[in-house]
Amino acid sequence: MIEVFKTNVQKAAQSRLMIKMLKVHFPASQINFDLEDSDKVLRIESKEICAQRIIELLKLNGHYCAILD
Repeated sequence: MIEVFKTNVQKAAQSRLMIKMLKVHFPASQINFDLEDSDKVLRIESKEICAQRIIELLKLNGHYCAILD
């Protein structure tokens, strides 16, 4: 299963921190950001994905996050 999100993460250091935090909650997932994309895309691949939890975790850390259609 793959889920793609639009975020406002701007810097590589921020993306590394968010990946580290997300890996704590979703350890078996492949997680990456595409900061070159205008939507600052967060891509998560895992057997199970809770999109609402991912959105909440980024928001708790001060970032915008929404499912990208």
